[in-house]
Amino acid sequence: MSSYVPGFELPLRLLLAFRLLIDELHTELGKQGHPDLRPMHGFVMQAIGPHGTTAVELGRTLGVSKQAAGKTIETLERIGYVERTTDPQDTRRKIVRLTPYGMDALDRSARIFDTLRTRWAAELGEARLRELESDLRRMTPGNPWRLDMPGWFGNL
Repeated sequence: MSSYVPGFELPLRLLLAFRLLIDELHTELGKQGHPDLRPMHGFVMQAIGPHGTTAVELGRTLGVSKQAAGKTIETLERIGYVERTTDPQDTRRKIVRLTPYGMDALDRSARIFDTLRTRWAAELGEARLRELESDLRRMTPGNPWRLDMPGWFGNL
């Protein structure tokens, strides 16, 4: 029996693992009162952060146009996750901030991810999972929130 594993399998397995975790997260978020959130919304809300941002800054962080960022902001505003306010230091600037509902979604996401990690640890063993996480940290950029990859996310 050959031990050859084709090179394309690694990225596919990583993508499948990512998709499995994200799908499980969103199923649980839906049960916990956040049925309208989509995977891209989580990235956008993380990029907005606890202090808020502008559409231009958000677009830069995500590597998309101001218009694409604005469209996603409109969607998140319509479903109650963000609000636009005037910057107190510069009334010409509009700041996008997470609403309490948006913060609740991020808090619940963090707890759900912890639960999912616990399940993976039970299946793989805590030591093996820590090794996997360590290996992935070694092979990927240091900042896991580095979202400034133009074109990676395409149209939001």
